[in-house]
Amino acid sequence: MRGETLGEFEEIVLLSILVLGDDASGYTIKKELNQSADRDVSRGALHTSLSRLETKGFVKSKQGEGNDSRRGRPKRHYEVTNEGKSALHEAKERRDQLWNRIPGVRLELQYAW
Repeated sequence: MRGETLGEFEEIVLLSILVLGDDASGYTIKKELNQSADRDVSRGALHTSLSRLETKGFVKSKQGEGNDSRRGRPKRHYEVTNEGKSALHEAKERRDQLWNRIPGVRLELQYAW
């Protein structure tokens, strides 16, 4: 990791991309955030965050093919990098450590990656 930390919104964007897998485009990420995170996110805010995450090395994107339903405009597809996954692990670990310091609360740290 490049010494960068994740903001809360960046974290849920990364998690949404992981949930969506190969279907992670700006539209589907926005839809996932609206549904799962109960956040009404503007396209501008999302694209600013995606651009910032790409600059940090936490996501990579590639241009898809244009199609008639998008009037020839291609979709941009996003994928979380290994650095992004590490940043998510570190953010979760920091939060879990704080939660575990609360008397009477104990969380198990488990990761699927």
